[in-house]
Amino acid sequence: MAKKSWLERNKKKAETVKKYAAIRAELKAKGDYAGLAKLPRNASPTRVVNRCAMSGRRHGYLRKFNCSRMTFREGALNGLIPGVTKASW
Repeated sequence: MAKKSWLERNKKKAETVKKYAAIRAELKAKGDYAGLAKLPRNASPTRVVNRCAMSGRRHGYLRKFNCSRMTFREGALNGLIPGVTKASW
């Protein structure tokens, strides 16, 4: 499990991105890069990290299932993820 501080920091970044989205789009359309530089760093969408919903892990993240590979495997083997079965051939 990731530290709660990491998860909270990521949530705060996501809120900042949402807050400045319209302003960023307007500045980008104008080509005003000096104005973009004056915005907070966390206003950039690339600063937000995809994290596992259950464990908070950032590496091995599966977008389709919104979780890490290890959490996905545990859930799939326990039958918690609908439509996912173990492959056998």
